[in-house]
Amino acid sequence: MSTEIPLRPLGQSELSVSPLGLGCWQFSRGSGIVGKYWSNLEDADILEIVRISLEGGMNWVDTAEIYGGGKSEQALAAVLDQLRLEGSRHAEPLIATKWWPLFRTAGSIPATIDERIRCLGGRQIDLYQIHQPFSLSSIASEMKAMAGLVKAGKIRHVGVSNYSASQMVKAHGLLQQHGLKLVSNQVKYNLLHRSIDLNGTMAAAKELGISIIAYSPLQQGVLTGRFHNDPSQISKLSLIRRMQSGLDEKGLARSRPLIDLLGTLAGKYGVTHGQIALNWLIHFHGETVVAIPGASKVRHARENIGAMGFRLNSRELQQLDDASWAALK
Repeated sequence: MSTEIPLRPLGQSELSVSPLGLGCWQFSRGSGIVGKYWSNLEDADILEIVRISLEGGMNWVDTAEIYGGGKSEQALAAVLDQLRLEGSRHAEPLIATKWWPLFRTAGSIPATIDERIRCLGGRQIDLYQIHQPFSLSSIASEMKAMAGLVKAGKIRHVGVSNYSASQMVKAHGLLQQHGLKLVSNQVKYNLLHRSIDLNGTMAAAKELGISIIAYSPLQQGVLTGRFHNDPSQISKLSLIRRMQSGLDEKGLARSRPLIDLLGTLAGKYGVTHGQIALNWLIHFHGETVVAIPGASKVRHARENIGAMGFRLNSRELQQLDDASWAALK
């Protein structure tokens, strides 16, 4: 049964999105350098994860070319085809994907768009994003190429990912020269990773009406409390993941008060630590931030949906903000 989730505008576009969308990195089939981060999920599991996410109120999905070299896009298309065959009214979510810039020029953007559309089963790309700022071309060349795709009807809107405040502002200004606006900047953001609040990116996004799409919204599981509750799980993780997530004795001690507060609020609302963390993310900054939690298990999909089913009050949002900054000192 579908749940009605209040939608919000994505940037200054006509797109209306649920506060949470489904991140699809985990559908990479364990392929490629980036895709190897995840094991190969079974087709039936991917179908149920997508079905539960969309039927539960999400109306958009986010994938990328680099996620298995198109395999995530293809897996997504296959399950949406299945939902369409079943007559599901949730078989047509808004689709965001990304072009991978490293060692490429802006000429690759129009040269590869038909392959992106093919991998997505001929579906329209509602948001096409430059995955990160490092390439062999200038931002101006890339924005010109992206604007060309909009004018050609290949994509609907333009976004970026991992752009700094100055890069984002520049991209926005360049698109305006083509009669367009930058819709979004997809960056890492959560209660334990708040660099965009300090480096001007959040402020610039609010000023220009650009949506922040937050990836890694649970700090790779740290905000679920699982590693604080059972530190023995940390040893099973790769060294790079431990370093990225602050999963050492000092880091765990510093974030313990925040995790305890998440637990207290979780008890009040009858939800999980992670659902409280996601709820803070999508409400603290008004409608500026949307997030794309992944789901490699059906229960993860259900938890993501549940995070949109309640709303923390202003005092609780501020308490979490204070505890977040204390944990980052």
